[in-house]
Amino acid sequence: MRGNIVKIKSFAFAIRIVRLYQFLTDSKKEYILSKQLLRSGTSVGAMVRESEHAESKLDFKHKMAIAQKEINESIYWLELLNETDYLSNEHFESINKDAIEIIKLITNIIKSTKATINH
Repeated sequence: MRGNIVKIKSFAFAIRIVRLYQFLTDSKKEYILSKQLLRSGTSVGAMVRESEHAESKLDFKHKMAIAQKEINESIYWLELLNETDYLSNEHFESINKDAIEIIKLITNIIKSTKATINH
């Protein structure tokens, strides 16, 4: 994974999400919101990985756009878990910071890919 920062960060984020899911289900007995977060949070890295073997630049952009939607959805679930007191503010701020960094990276990748497609 060396060198591909979005790949590295999205995989690390997925690990944090899995651990958060384990905490929420074991300690907080929260199963519904945490399952939604587990799905979207781990899907980000999966789509980034899929984009590595895209069939074209358009396919690459499409897969990255799905990753962007998944990280955005993950941010929603994190905010909801925080506002309903399942997450401490400290824990939320830490993982949300990672999510914001990932969405910025993906958005920049999509923008630069669009620019190369249009030229």
